[in-house]
Amino acid sequence: MNVRTDSPDLLHLRLAQRERPARRVAMYQSWQELLFLHWRFDPEVIQATLPDGLTVDTYDGQAYVGLVPFFMRNIRPWWGPRMRGISDFLEINCRTYVIGPNGVPGVWFYSLDTDSRLTVWGARKFYHLPYHLAAMSYRYCDVESGQIEFVSNRRGTSPELASRFVYAPAGDAMVADVDSLEFFLVERYILFAQSPNHRYWSGTVHHSPYEVSFAQVDAWDDSLFPLNNLPCPERPPDHALMCRGVDVDVFSLQTLGS
Repeated sequence: MNVRTDSPDLLHLRLAQRERPARRVAMYQSWQELLFLHWRFDPEVIQATLPDGLTVDTYDGQAYVGLVPFFMRNIRPWWGPRMRGISDFLEINCRTYVIGPNGVPGVWFYSLDTDSRLTVWGARKFYHLPYHLAAMSYRYCDVESGQIEFVSNRRGTSPELASRFVYAPAGDAMVADVDSLEFFLVERYILFAQSPNHRYWSGTVHHSPYEVSFAQVDAWDDSLFPLNNLPCPERPPDHALMCRGVDVDVFSLQTLGS
């Protein structure tokens, strides 16, 4: 495990984000079979991709960009049950880590691809998130080992830009140490979004700490990088983790002002 060189105040903010907000939840979700692939980048390269008001967050002087394919399951609003044909879908996000205009560490999404038309519409309208419709599929290659094949191709792009991942857990799952790179990469409970009028918003999720294991990755893809105007790493991921799943409470966005 790598040692995080960080200010005590920032580490305190990271730990405080694990506390459940004292307000009503907006929806419930389950995130399952998550693969966290990350590549290191020069912070100046990533800072140049961010809108004004966001500062790249680093670990030991390095920025990270991640691809996270996973299953969205049991999605439902706080006031109602899950709905057949709507509550379960697939997703992959491309993201980096930032300090927001409020000084809080969180996630900035370059894109979120899903096979749910309703999610694309709702997330763009109400959460100001850059969702895209994609053709997606998955299968369990080996049930005993938990090996999964996950395929995604954003609508309107060529088949050559499809993403394919084959992954399985490798080793025991555990909660990441608070000063570890694993904690920096996965223990994120705040997202930032920007509405068309350039106002920033903050979204909060709450769940138990991820129990992560290192991942055996037999196939990976970086085609989402050029689709998001990011430099293509053209090398295997620098870090790979897997989590079998968490149950998540999602809270409404809050404005950070103009």
